[in-house]
Amino acid sequence: MTLETVGFWVVATVLLASSLAVVLTPNLFHAVLYLAAALVATGVVFLLLEQPFLFAVQLLLYAGGVVTIVVFAIMLTERLVGERIAQTSRHVVNGAIVAAAVFVGIMGFLIGAPLGAPRPAETGDTTAAIGRALVGPFAVTLELLGVLLVVALLGALHFARSEE
Repeated sequence: MTLETVGFWVVATVLLASSLAVVLTPNLFHAVLYLAAALVATGVVFLLLEQPFLFAVQLLLYAGGVVTIVVFAIMLTERLVGERIAQTSRHVVNGAIVAAAVFVGIMGFLIGAPLGAPRPAETGDTTAAIGRALVGPFAVTLELLGVLLVVALLGALHFARSEE
C-alpha cells in the first residue's frame, strides 16, 4: 500500500465524517465549521490528484469565501431574529434512502469500470490555460462574481451594525 493510498483513505474518512456532521449537527454554526472541514478535505483530494490550481481555488473560493459569507449570514440572521438558530433534519430517512441510492449507483459505475486503466498522459501545467480563459471570455463573469460577493458582505455588515 503506497503513501498516496493511505493519504487518500485518511482524507476520505475526514471528508465523510465532516459531511455527515454537516447534516446531522443541530447547531447551525457548528455545521458551517464542519462544512469548512469538508471543503478543505475536498481540496486535499485535488492535491492528491496533482491539481494544485484546483486545490488553491477550492481553498480560496469555497473554504474561504463561501464559509465566510455563510458565517456572516448566520450572525446577521441570529441578530435580526434575536434567538439562536438550530437546524432540524425532518426527513432523515428520506435523505438516507436517496443517499443510499446514489451510493449504489456510483458503486455500480465503479465496479463496471476497468481496474487496470492507465492514467492519461501528462499534458503539462494547465494553470496558464485556465488563467487565459478567466481573463479572456470569462473575465466579465469573474468580475461580476467578485462584485456580488463584496456587495453581499457590505449588506451583511450594514444589517449587522447596531442601531446607534
